Amino acid sequence: METDLIRRLMTALCVALWPLGAVALCEGTDYLQTLPPEDRATIDAVVAQTPFAKGLVWEATRGEVTINIVGTMHIYDPRLGPIVQRTAPYVEAADILLVEAGPDQEERMQQEMARNPGLIFITDGPTLPEQLDEASWQSLVTAATDRQIPAFMAAKMQPWYLALTLAIPACTMPDLMSGARGLDHLLMGVAEGADVPIEAVEPWDTLFAIMRDGTQEEQLEMLQMGLVDAQTQTALFVSMLNSYFAEDVVAIWEASRRSAAETPGMDAARAEALFAKTEKAVLIDRNIAWIPRIEAAAATHDRIVLAVGAAHLPGEVGVLRLLENEGWTIKAAP
Repeated sequence: METDLIRRLMTALCVALWPLGAVALCEGTDYLQTLPPEDRATIDAVVAQTPFAKGLVWEATRGEVTINIVGTMHIYDPRLGPIVQRTAPYVEAADILLVEAGPDQEERMQQEMARNPGLIFITDGPTLPEQLDEASWQSLVTAATDRQIPAFMAAKMQPWYLALTLAIPACTMPDLMSGARGLDHLLMGVAEGADVPIEAVEPWDTLFAIMRDGTQEEQLEMLQMGLVDAQTQTALFVSMLNSYFAEDVVAIWEASRRSAAETPGMDAARAEALFAKTEKAVLIDRNIAWIPRIEAAAATHDRIVLAVGAAHLPGEVGVLRLLENEGWTIKAAP
């Protein structure tokens, strides 16, 4: 049973490491709808000022090369069907599909995690109960148990890994554990059926390096930020779903920023600094690193599909603006 749980947690990591995931089982109040008018106005102002803030499917052209760009989410929802129907023809006609992690990268990740438990588990030194106060540890035990993770296993997890696991609401676990996958994998299935090559825009261990960066204290603080009450976490995921299918990605990102500032027991300024550091590492730095890989594909292919998490697309350092800066003409897909 322990081996099966580890396998399922590996699958969860493959999902959790890439932003913007949700599942239809998370039903309830929309977090954005609960905000005071002044807070919602602040978020709306950010959206209005953000380049490419709204839209999931885009087209970049330069010379004879076309890149169809799809903003994805990484966990299954039945409402993805129309988006698959809309974008599958691009994949079928493509010379190559670029994703964050293709089948080879995911297989390598799981192999390395199985071979080297220290990637995600504490194999030397104090366990989490020894590093945290009793109240914080008991809160973590409750949150982990809600996600089918026994306390003895949570105690040995690296802080960053447990934080990622707790970022997946308990209401998503049944679909996740059943193997249902998100838009990325649905499009990879289309590519495999059409014999279109699939390549990743980054090495398999990129996010391991990002998440393990920083001091132990910072990792424990990130773990603390994951202790959002279940009602608020579900409300955020409902907002994420609603915003995604409304093609309004920036709004929920800003709502998450606001929610982080309300972390119990943490100074709001410190929570904002941690959120900004995570945003830079998980989104901004990766976006910048992807551009040379995309350019390399464009040097040898005329029709490319780029399918990456929707949160990577908008903003001054989003993928769309970065491509525009390289001379690509960006427009919303028909």
